[in-house]
Amino acid sequence: MTPATAVGPHAAAMRILFITPQLPYPPRQGTSIRNFGLISHLARRHTVDLLSFLAPGDELVADSPLDQLCRRVAAVPQPERPVGRRLRDTFFSAKPDMAHRLASDAMNRLVREWLATGGYDLVQIEGIELAQYADAVDRRMTAVVFDDHNCEYLLQARNALTDLPMPRRWHAAGYSFVQWAKLRRYEAAVCRAADAVLAVSQPDRDALARTAPWGVFTVAPNGFYLDAFAVWAATARRDDLFRVVFTGKMDYRPNIDAMLWFGREVLPRVADRVPNVLLQVVGMNPHPRLDVLRRGPNVQITGVVTDVRPYLRDADVYVIPMRVGGGTRFKALEAMAAARPIVSTSLGVEGIGVTDEQELLIADSAPAFADAIARLAADRAGEGALARRLGTAARAFVAAKYTWDRIIPTVEQVYADLAARRRPLAAKGERA
Repeated sequence: MTPATAVGPHAAAMRILFITPQLPYPPRQGTSIRNFGLISHLARRHTVDLLSFLAPGDELVADSPLDQLCRRVAAVPQPERPVGRRLRDTFFSAKPDMAHRLASDAMNRLVREWLATGGYDLVQIEGIELAQYADAVDRRMTAVVFDDHNCEYLLQARNALTDLPMPRRWHAAGYSFVQWAKLRRYEAAVCRAADAVLAVSQPDRDALARTAPWGVFTVAPNGFYLDAFAVWAATARRDDLFRVVFTGKMDYRPNIDAMLWFGREVLPRVADRVPNVLLQVVGMNPHPRLDVLRRGPNVQITGVVTDVRPYLRDADVYVIPMRVGGGTRFKALEAMAAARPIVSTSLGVEGIGVTDEQELLIADSAPAFADAIARLAADRAGEGALARRLGTAARAFVAAKYTWDRIIPTVEQVYADLAARRRPLAAKGERA
C-alpha cells in the first residue's frame, strides 16, 4: 500500500521496518494493541514493512489489515526454549532471560535480508526481547528506535519485592532478583545503543534515564481508539448482582498477583457489605494459581472472550488492584473510555496522570479498596451520581490525552529529530 502524501510538521515520509514479538493483528493484548495502533497510523504517511513472530496457534493470514497497511509482511514461529536451556541461561548467561526468549536464526536471516534490500530510514524494535536484532543494522545508513513497552528491570524489581514476604513464592522472588540485576545492565545498554528510545510513561522514562542518562528518551504513551468504546445507556438487568470486573491476560504475573490479592484480601470485605457482589475475571489463559478463586461462590473466571466490551458495559465498578507492573495499562484506558467507575491502586494507574476522586477512586490497602467499592455499591442503590461523575470525567480525560491522533505526532517528531541529526553524518560520509 502506498502511503498518502505527507503533510504537517512531522510528516516527512520515511521507510520504516517494524520488528514485533507477535502479530499486531488482531490486537488482542497490550503489546499487539500498541503495535497495531502505531503501524496503522504511521502507514498513512510512511512506508512500513513488518517482521513478526507467530505465537503458538497464530498464522499469517493473506489479505489481513496488515497487508493493507504494510508494503510487505513476513513472520516466523516463536522459537521453542526447552526448560533445560532456560535454566542454563538463567544460571550461566550474563544476559537476562528476555534477551534469549526470541533468539531465532530464521528471524535473524530475514532481518539481514530485508535490511539489505529495503532501503530503510529507521528500524523500530518493539520490546526488549527483540533488541538483539538491532545488531544487524548498519547505523551509518539506518537509525534504530527502541520502543520499550515496559521498564523491564523495574518490573522485575517489583515482582521480587512483592513475592519476597511469601515463603511459597521465594523461588519466584529469587528468579526476579537475578533477572532484576541482569535486566538493569542489559536494558541500559540497549537504551544507550539506540538512536532514540520511546517510553510509555514518564515514570518508565525516568527509571530508564537513571540507568542510561545520555540516552535520548521520549514519552509516547499507549494510544486508544475512543470510538470503539461507547458510553452505554443503562439497560435492563437480568439480575440484581453488583458486578466487579477485571480484564487482562491472566497468565501475566502482575495480573495474577492482582487478582489473588483482591480475591483473598478485598473481596471478602466487600462481600460482608455487598452480599450480591460478583467478581468477573475476564481474559485469556487463566493461570492455575487462580484456581483457588474459583471455589468462591461470587467469582467467575471467564477465560478468553471475543470481546471485553459487554463485560465493561455491565460493570458496576472496574477494579485495577495492581501491586506489580509498569507502563501505561490498556485496561485502565479501556475502562475510562467506557466511562466506568474505577477503583485502582496508585500503581494501577501510575504514569497516566489521573486524580483521586476526579476520574476514579484510588485505594492502596485492602480495607480502603473495599470501602471504595462499597461506596459505589451504595451509590448505585441511590441515584448513581458518583459513578456518572467519575465515568464522565474519565472518558473526557482519555479523549484529551490518549487517542492515537494526539500521540502519533510525538512519534513522528522523534523521527524528524533523528533525520535532522543524521543528515550531517550522511553528508560527511558522502564527502569522505
